[in-house]
Amino acid sequence: MTAKTSDQPAKPVKRTAVTSKAKTSEGFTDEERAAMKERARELKGAARRSPRAARADGESEVLAKLAEMPEPDRVLGERLHVLMTSCAPDLQPKLWYGMPAYAREGKVVCFFQGACKFKTRYATLGFSDEAKLDDGALWPTAFALMEWTPDTEARIVALVKRAEG
Repeated sequence: MTAKTSDQPAKPVKRTAVTSKAKTSEGFTDEERAAMKERARELKGAARRSPRAARADGESEVLAKLAEMPEPDRVLGERLHVLMTSCAPDLQPKLWYGMPAYAREGKVVCFFQGACKFKTRYATLGFSDEAKLDDGALWPTAFALMEWTPDTEARIVALVKRAEG
């Protein structure tokens, strides 16, 4: 194989921004920008509340957010909320980037992201670095959630118990 020789320099590669329906040239999708705005509102509201009021407000905000979700996400999110309040009562419900989340001492341990949030094909149960899921040098921190079954529930209970530490 020989290299092509030419008197003319190679043409520079023209780089263009990759865009999708929701992607803009600024780098964030409309959904991502909306989530950031929701997070800013959450922080402003949290700064004005006492810890006792924050817990009550957090629960009502999570329930209201779940009620707004379309059918498959709402059912999964409501089942998860019931499970979280029963098996992890020390975790406080709150909104986090507009998603239902559960926190210890104000720091999110786990969260639910409906498929509709970012137009994905499955809902997500995610865990932050506050979750004690460490397992060697590599472990999962997010799980696709498509349907609620007894096996799914048992696996989530085990993950949440482990994440609580």
